[in-house]
Amino acid sequence: MNDTQLPIWEVFHQEKRGASHVHVGAVHASDEEMALQMAKEQFARRQECVSLWVVREEHVVKTNYDVPFFFARNTDKEYREVYGFPAPLKGKHRE
Repeated sequence: MNDTQLPIWEVFHQEKRGASHVHVGAVHASDEEMALQMAKEQFARRQECVSLWVVREEHVVKTNYDVPFFFARNTDKEYREVYGFPAPLKGKHRE
């Protein structure tokens, strides 16, 4: 951020009570009160809204593109296989 730009605030919008808040965009504002007012004008005028969250962009924790193994999938599903477990005997057991 340079000296002529206001801080960026990420905006989350909730359409109805009990619904999840969804990220809808960002606004530039000097403080949290102004951020809420800007978010209301920008994202709550034309659609249903019961709640807004604003979070300074610098407070959002992000993953790093340079660490690709963070999202690596483990496709080894050996734990689902039944070998290694004793199978039940079928029929009557003879001694």
